[in-house]
Amino acid sequence: MKSLALIDNWPVTTAAAAVVRADGTVLGSHGPGAHRFPLASVTKPLAAYAALVAYEEGAVELDEPAGPAGSTVRHLLAHTSGLAFDEHRVMAPPGERRLYSNAGFEQLGDHIAKATDIPFAEYLRQAVLEPLGMTSTSLEGSPAKDGVSTVDDLARFAAEVQAPRLLDPRTVAEAMTVQYPGTKGVLPGYGHQNPNDWGLGFEIRDGKSPHWTGSSSSPRTFGHFGQSGTFLWIDPAAGAACVALTDRAFGPWAVQVWPELTDAVLAELR
Repeated sequence: MKSLALIDNWPVTTAAAAVVRADGTVLGSHGPGAHRFPLASVTKPLAAYAALVAYEEGAVELDEPAGPAGSTVRHLLAHTSGLAFDEHRVMAPPGERRLYSNAGFEQLGDHIAKATDIPFAEYLRQAVLEPLGMTSTSLEGSPAKDGVSTVDDLARFAAEVQAPRLLDPRTVAEAMTVQYPGTKGVLPGYGHQNPNDWGLGFEIRDGKSPHWTGSSSSPRTFGHFGQSGTFLWIDPAAGAACVALTDRAFGPWAVQVWPELTDAVLAELR
């Protein structure tokens, strides 16, 4: 795909990108596909997928208590537990506000580790990474932000989410569905959004503006971006997903070039 060559103009040292369909067909890739990049918050969809495997295995229930008082596994996945961004401190009652929380994902990882009697990084490896052949991906700390992976591996994950083999498609459909509709909150880097729609571990585009995806992205687009200059989106209307990983922290440069790449990819897909 010619559109992916746009990453050559990005103000970063190293970048790689790929577009993949649900059947695993890589429609295009550009840059070093095997280069390992820190994912930052693109770690969260991987952690969420492992949590959903734990749910299907019966190790946890989505609506069982987890995290602060009154919170559940579902609240933690949907950033509505009330926990602060990077502190294990309660800022609001569960379900009331969309408070994007690394601490929430850390408590989710601890909860699953206790339920399965397996350290969360190892559970993620066994439940998601190994079955998908993601041999270059690892979790090296917090389930919220310490994943390391490659574009080649994340293309495998993006194909799985579009056509699930590890999970029942109904579970993945739930993960792409707005949890606690109408909840307001701040989308990191993009300001206050009303509503700030989120699924189970995946951010949902809907009508958000401004946003890190493209002006032509469908409202059904879901995914995540990371402060390490990384993103993964899946657009069901386009029947494809796009991964881009870089070695420069998120900032105004990304706000400018990410939507340009997304719109160029979607135009080429059409």
